[in-house]
Amino acid sequence: MEVATASQEFEKDALSPEVEEAEARRLAETLGLEFVDVPNFRIENDLFRGIPIELMLRHTFIPQVQLEDSMAVVMADPTDVRRLDELELQLGQPIEVKVGTRSAIEEILEKSESAQRVVDEATEGFRVQLVQGEGDDEALTIDSITQDQSPIIKLIDSTLFNAIQRRASDIHIETGEDKVLIKYRIDGALYQAIDAIDKQHHQTIISRIKVMSELDISEKRIPQDGRFKLRLKGRTIDFRVSILPTVQGEDCVIRVLDKESMNKEFKNLSLDVLGIDEDTKAKLRKSIREPYGMVLVTGPTGSGKTTTLYACLNEIRSPEDKIITIEDPVEYQLSGIAQIPVNEKKGLTFARGLRSILRHDPDKIMVGEIRDEETAQIAIQSALTGHLVFTTVHANNVVDVLGRFLNMHVDLYNFVSALNCILAQRLVRKICEHCKRPAKVDVKLLEHSGLEPHTYHDLTFYEGAGCIECNGAGYHGRLAVSELLHLSDPIRELILSRRPAAEIRRAAKEEGMSFLRESALEKVFQGVTTLREINKVTFVD
Repeated sequence: MEVATASQEFEKDALSPEVEEAEARRLAETLGLEFVDVPNFRIENDLFRGIPIELMLRHTFIPQVQLEDSMAVVMADPTDVRRLDELELQLGQPIEVKVGTRSAIEEILEKSESAQRVVDEATEGFRVQLVQGEGDDEALTIDSITQDQSPIIKLIDSTLFNAIQRRASDIHIETGEDKVLIKYRIDGALYQAIDAIDKQHHQTIISRIKVMSELDISEKRIPQDGRFKLRLKGRTIDFRVSILPTVQGEDCVIRVLDKESMNKEFKNLSLDVLGIDEDTKAKLRKSIREPYGMVLVTGPTGSGKTTTLYACLNEIRSPEDKIITIEDPVEYQLSGIAQIPVNEKKGLTFARGLRSILRHDPDKIMVGEIRDEETAQIAIQSALTGHLVFTTVHANNVVDVLGRFLNMHVDLYNFVSALNCILAQRLVRKICEHCKRPAKVDVKLLEHSGLEPHTYHDLTFYEGAGCIECNGAGYHGRLAVSELLHLSDPIRELILSRRPAAEIRRAAKEEGMSFLRESALEKVFQGVTTLREINKVTFVD
């Protein structure tokens, strides 16, 4: 009777992880079983891959370890004796039962190789063989994927589902001479998602994506762009599709825009979470709190410029100020801020939109990107006439920005007078905290990184071993490395005198500026990232 009561209490929805864990511990103690702290134990991937995902989902269990004559499993509710007998029968061996919290087990099932297993099963019939052959929102769940349906639909749905579970920002479908590759971009790096698919299925896959995006399936000679939405766990996720004809056939890239999830993160977004070093952060905060002027962020595509500007706006927004942005496109919405999407087909360019914004009495303005002379001129004039302007431009570092604006034929004096600061940044992947371990770096890598081997050979560096949390990559998440040029009077004088870039950098260094490479190396010495990672995004001095 006591067991039944414990089971009934256990099955109630827990108010919090702490309450759920207390109930699970009580159930384990009542049954004389071991309690397992699920989030903190390592998963054996090979063991996972040997068990059908449907079985683990149906019985809410995860295998812990394979013993000599039995298997240890962690279950949410081990009180159902009939279910235990059925599980032993299906596994073909006795089981040793342990207790874990239901929510932790379900989270592990989503993150682990079991999610990959769905994709593997979906693609089983599409793999390359030795002999080659010639609108409305939809709900997406593991259950819907595993139901009987068209193999192609199952393949596409499972690929999308797995991409979201693995935090992918883009899905690449690349066509080769005899095969099709599907890759995910996670934290800025591409990873092959599944085994290569036979080329004979290529056109069917592309056609399915075109149908979902309401594109012309008969047109194969010109690029096409579209979009579609899916429902997942009660939230809507946007997918932007780009089809590009190549020599081997049509390639496809799908951008994953999980707006609702990102909007929750962006509500608490600040400069503190970006990884910018304390000194640079203090100088940037001073610049964004000035009453007027221009804050310029620079870097290549995908370096987090827009995210940094959002973080700045989040820190300074208040009901007393009117903030208007013009962006191409507006990917994430911020409450309390008027955001305008560029629409060049209808004639709404950055320049035209910016002119209209100025007639709406704004205090602070964000211009997504300065691309032409007209936009640059209006932005500079806005900064000179009492507005605080945030904007981005593509350049390699803070000094190169000056040359970009001079090529746009802006007045140098006005430009320098308007500038508060220039921030250049890059994104580097962070070492996964779950599998982080000390590592020795070989002499060649130290030399390639511009470090003296004798000085740094005995220093302890770190790396990620690869685990479920990071999908075996050793990295999880990204942070910004940056350099900030504060426009002091001496720096302004050097720029107006058109002094060489090297001289401006020397003067900035004397004023305490930390360059990109130095910022990146500091992250390595702190054990946050690796030398190989920073060598990809910064030049070796």
